Amino acid sequence: MKTELKAKFLQHLVGKKKDDQGFTLIELLVVIIIIGILSAIALPSFLNQAKKARQSEAKTYVGSMNRGQQAFYTENDAFTSSVDAMGVGIGTQTANYVYIAVAGVGVGTNLFAANYSSSVNPTSGLKNYGGVVSLRTAGTNSEVTSLAFMCETNNVDKQGSEAVNIGATSTGCLATGKPIK
Repeated sequence: MKTELKAKFLQHLVGKKKDDQGFTLIELLVVIIIIGILSAIALPSFLNQAKKARQSEAKTYVGSMNRGQQAFYTENDAFTSSVDAMGVGIGTQTANYVYIAVAGVGVGTNLFAANYSSSVNPTSGLKNYGGVVSLRTAGTNSEVTSLAFMCETNNVDKQGSEAVNIGATSTGCLATGKPIK
């Protein structure tokens, strides 16, 4: 590097003022506005994830109640309407949901047990779930097997019992519910 260029560079460095360092108010405002816009975009998604987490509680509990009904029937040849009697270790009410079991509806080997969730606060926007355990005769022989399924309500204002169809010949989700896989 030429000596003259070195001298000018050193003169430039020495001549710099301390006021030239840091952020300007405009730069700071631009950063704050960008962060605000990104937060406004992400907040609804974040709140939706919190709702899904609370709904997963009901899915898990109703699924456990279905399995509990199957185990209870295996041991006692009957379904139960007591969540405690199923022995799955869940309470009948949590901060988000109330859980209801309805014992064997039907005749002979076409017995059903229904398990429902109902949100504690109807304005919380949480969907409800309904599960059914049914006994069916398998094929042409007289063996009886149990089948379980679960449905989620399409709308938040529907109860879990409004999602499932319990019929003498068929079971499944009603138009107000969709199957959970």
